[in-house]
Amino acid sequence: MKSLFEASTLQEIESRINKLSAESNPVWGKMDVAQMFNHCQFPLKIALKKDHPKLKPSLLAKLFFKKAMYNDKPWKKNLPTHSKLKVVAPKEFENEKGKLLELVTEFSNQGDKKKWDPHPMFGKFTSEQWGKMQYKHLDHHLQQFNA
Repeated sequence: MKSLFEASTLQEIESRINKLSAESNPVWGKMDVAQMFNHCQFPLKIALKKDHPKLKPSLLAKLFFKKAMYNDKPWKKNLPTHSKLKVVAPKEFENEKGKLLELVTEFSNQGDKKKWDPHPMFGKFTSEQWGKMQYKHLDHHLQQFNA
């Protein structure tokens, strides 16, 4: 699994984000591209301890879904999304794209960080797991838009 802490992976993700336009249509799902950009900011904000929806710890998530967050197995299309992470309100494409690119870069620059705060739902992750998890989430949604 690639990690967002790798320079080549950061460049790949930035390139894929930049290939999308406001007219890009999803292959699956209900979000438009600007909503997807907004949604993809949430996990990065959680990791960076920025303003994000408050999530409760979940034993179920820790036991059954935690490893799926960073392992090599792709996520299925149309997976359910936590209600606090759903984006249904209209969003502005350029604004959301810019915010996402900033957060991706800021997160990627944390690659040397040794101690991370626990994820509010899943608990502790290593630096390696954080990097893989962020890549996997972005990759999943960029595939959603054929990028």
